[in-house]
Amino acid sequence: MRGLTPWHIVLVLAVVLLLFGAKRLPDVAKSVGQSMKIFKNEIKDPKADTTTDDAAGSTVVPPVAESTTETDASSEAQSKPKQ
Repeated sequence: MRGLTPWHIVLVLAVVLLLFGAKRLPDVAKSVGQSMKIFKNEIKDPKADTTTDDAAGSTVVPPVAESTTETDASSEAQSKPKQ
């Protein structure tokens, strides 16, 4: 086992081409490149984004879940025919 050989790289590229197809491959490569660029920027300056996350995070209001007993009771009332 000598590690990663050129044949391994060719095989991986062939599998990626088969999975994504020739039409979607440029879009996938562009997305990976953008993700790498964002990752590198975050590694260089991690504190620039934390101040905006803290300010935005305090204004986010989580959604309120409905009670299951109310929905069960209304669905039972609608499903029962009146006699």
